[in-house]
Amino acid sequence: MSVSDEDLNDELFERAQKSTPGGVNSPVRAFRQVGGVPRFITHAEGAFLFDANGRRYIDYVNSWGPAIVGHAHPEVVAAVATAATLGLSFGAPTEREIEMAEELCRLVPSMEQVRLVSSGTEAAMSAIRLARGATGRSRIVKFDGCYHGHADSLLVKAGSGLLTFKHPSSAGVPAEVVQHTTVLAYNNCQELEDTFAKLGDEIACVIVEPMAGNMNFVRGSAEFHDTLRALCTRHGSLLIFDEVMSGFRVALGGAQALYGITPDITVLGKVIGGGLPVAAFGASAGIMKNLSPLGPVYQAGTLSGNPVTLAAGLATLKLIQAPGFYDRLGARTRRLMEGLVTRARDEGIAFVADCEGGMFGFYFHDQLPSDLAGVQRADVERFKRFFHAMLERGVYLAPSAFEAGFVSAAHHDAVVDATLAAASEAFAALA
Repeated sequence: MSVSDEDLNDELFERAQKSTPGGVNSPVRAFRQVGGVPRFITHAEGAFLFDANGRRYIDYVNSWGPAIVGHAHPEVVAAVATAATLGLSFGAPTEREIEMAEELCRLVPSMEQVRLVSSGTEAAMSAIRLARGATGRSRIVKFDGCYHGHADSLLVKAGSGLLTFKHPSSAGVPAEVVQHTTVLAYNNCQELEDTFAKLGDEIACVIVEPMAGNMNFVRGSAEFHDTLRALCTRHGSLLIFDEVMSGFRVALGGAQALYGITPDITVLGKVIGGGLPVAAFGASAGIMKNLSPLGPVYQAGTLSGNPVTLAAGLATLKLIQAPGFYDRLGARTRRLMEGLVTRARDEGIAFVADCEGGMFGFYFHDQLPSDLAGVQRADVERFKRFFHAMLERGVYLAPSAFEAGFVSAAHHDAVVDATLAAASEAFAALA
């Protein structure tokens, strides 16, 4: 890429840094781990992004997951346009809120009722408050490398941008706020057993990404989830599945459908908004009755259940239920990952990959990791070089070695072929 090609992105980034901390409104966008200047996007269509210079990129970030049917899908855009003409926000109930709640409960049977909110952070934070209120306990358990939003009590050894910037927790969070948060290694059943043996009567809930997407893509083992479910049941603790990323990404019913596990509380986001900000948390009616206005656990939001956002979400949920949707999505994602592995190994480069549905992860390493320690053993420096080699060839990957990637229904065979052609050149350059 010539220097002139970067001029508009450079100019916008310099301008942004004067009025916005770091020039971005979410840290990973800043390209700090990989270096260079972030691309400022003007528009997107299908599998592609277009930057300020008019350059096209094959997009594997997909707005960090929501764009499962592709960017600017005509049916989603039409639903949003129609809803917008009727008003942007009312601060009062709408029938569309009922429709979304009914659809989510139908597709994710572990939930009998849901509460709609505006972000994954808000949903996870509220789910934990609900668990504490329902159990009368204070302690929560999370896992090293799992990210559940930026609520104070969860910013302990978290993933996502905190890993990208090499900070396991955040400044501004007092020690007393996290004194009831216990952090364990992901996929470590013995640590779980030991912790519950010692603290089981104190634990209100365990929150987990059943397929982690914030330390790259790491799947929880069946044994790990079976152990979680058994221990929570035995000790009266609530099991929270944070499926903000995996929900409707890895399967129609989320990771819980694949594992055959019934969590007590489910947290959803991303796909259910189709690209607009919405999230939800849900559980049995018996647990949800603790929420205000029925019970003493308070939660509220001015824009919760926003009618325009829900129009996008409902249109997206309709599209992903088309016959064969997940078979096609999973096949394309597997072909992409298998192709990358083959091309890397042809160049003598240690490289492994994994995927489920439209969610994937890859590592410059010789074995797939099962926890954060394994993820951190991968070659981050080589990832940085690969990232820029692919970017130069028109492929936009997550600008961090600690983030999962995403394939959409718009990534048809020709798009995957173009990606693999670019990867062949990139791996050769690395070798």
